[in-house]
Amino acid sequence: MTKRQKPVTETRSKAPKFEHALVLETARVTEGAALAASKFMGMGDKNVVDGAGTEAMRTLLNSLNIRGTVVIGEGEMDEAPMLYIGEQVGNGEFEVDIAVDPVEGTSVTAKGLPNGLAVIAISEKGGLMAAPDCYMEKLVVPPPAAGKVNLDWPVEANINVLAQSLQRDADDLMITILDRDRHAELIRRVRATGARVKLIGDGDVIAGLAVGVRGTGVHALMGSGGAPEGVILAAACKCLGAEIQGRFLAEDDAQRERFQKMGVEENRVYKTDELASGKQMVFSATGITYGELLNGVRYFAGGARTHTLVMGYATRVVRFIDTVHLEEDHARVTVRI
Repeated sequence: MTKRQKPVTETRSKAPKFEHALVLETARVTEGAALAASKFMGMGDKNVVDGAGTEAMRTLLNSLNIRGTVVIGEGEMDEAPMLYIGEQVGNGEFEVDIAVDPVEGTSVTAKGLPNGLAVIAISEKGGLMAAPDCYMEKLVVPPPAAGKVNLDWPVEANINVLAQSLQRDADDLMITILDRDRHAELIRRVRATGARVKLIGDGDVIAGLAVGVRGTGVHALMGSGGAPEGVILAAACKCLGAEIQGRFLAEDDAQRERFQKMGVEENRVYKTDELASGKQMVFSATGITYGELLNGVRYFAGGARTHTLVMGYATRVVRFIDTVHLEEDHARVTVRI
């Protein structure tokens, strides 16, 4: 062993107790929310889907060894009965901030379409920005392009830098964009570079996650989507070494007034470490419906199977967890690889 190398046991011993205690417990939270929401997958009612996932996530959060404050949730207290912004959850020692989306993609889950998931990010106090409920212009790139792009640049310049960072030609790139009328010009300009466009109906958290993981076939996320989802995605990007840049977009003077109250600047480009500044960060996402990155919940006689991506920033762990949930005793005979 050279002087600069450290034993594995020494490195692990210095990892934060916060993340060691919560990484697998956080996975249990998103698994529970996904299982609950999946019971209503394909039934056509997005409110029922969201309610089931939210109730299950709240119950499980209250069982954790945390003193948590929801900084991004289902809405303000008068808009959401559970997991509202400012709600206190947990019954333990770790003081944390929490960003949740119990069902990201309520409509796609209700319709049985791909890429519905349950997602949560947890940081130490003050480690997640309390973003207003508005649109955010986003640019998400994989680790090789982190620190090299700029949301203020023309889209053509960012695609050129992305191609160079990945040692590809522009026409080898796939850019994910939400399929919205507001993105018509962005889509035209991306295609004019030679890059291809993958249009999605909902769910830019899972789309951004896919950018940070090699082998998914997508290389960037562009366009505007929900600002709260941007903060959740920033936590994931931080754990993966990817980058998100975001700009808050105000639709009217009322939103601009809210920006001022929350200390948010309208024209400023916020980067990963500003949206998710925590030194300790846990992120977990569990598939509800099938997707390219995560399998959805699959049922068998007496049980179900879930697929989860859970990560810790300081502990430097990225786990894909394939879990079999045995709901009845006789289900043990049906467990398979």
